[in-house]
Amino acid sequence: MNLTSKLSKNTINIDSPLATSYFSNMFLSQLKDHYTDNHDEIIILCIGTDRSTGDSLGPLTGYKMKKVLNRFKNIHVYGTLDEPVHAKNLEDHIKTIYSSHKKPFIVAIDACLGKVDRVGFLTVSHGPIKPGAGVKKNLPPVGDMHITGIVNLGGFMEYIVLQNTRLSLVMNMAETISRAVYFGLWKFEQEISKKKSSLI
Repeated sequence: MNLTSKLSKNTINIDSPLATSYFSNMFLSQLKDHYTDNHDEIIILCIGTDRSTGDSLGPLTGYKMKKVLNRFKNIHVYGTLDEPVHAKNLEDHIKTIYSSHKKPFIVAIDACLGKVDRVGFLTVSHGPIKPGAGVKKNLPPVGDMHITGIVNLGGFMEYIVLQNTRLSLVMNMAETISRAVYFGLWKFEQEISKKKSSLI
């Protein structure tokens, strides 16, 4: 859970027509720009806890993605409803990822708080995310790129705000993210396969 007020061209409202398609293209563009030959495996790191409605965006997204990403050999999902990645175990999971995977490229996914008129917006950006910033926790930054979803208003009584976030909003955001990332990864895999074929 982090706090954001920034918007960019890589932001979409989940209520927008074709939100999944547009967000998938945004995700793919970021992936193509920053995934290099120095990377070998893609790690989807979904951060959050199922004990708080607002902060369950990560585990819900991970739960949905774990089911559909099994077909990809070099893509792995951490952070689900059954095994959430949260403040107490984040550092251990980061160590596990770097010790268990070859040249990992980490896509971090987390909920965030923001302005009231931006609730329901998703953003995909290059670089690490700072989990816990929205609730004043000091956690290590993580990710080669990250996806955030604004689940509620930030700035005051963050824990209570998170507990009173509508589950329907979080579920819809998790669905949009999981579908968009799946299609983006599928397209990315197709492009890599074409490049390899052209070199043979």
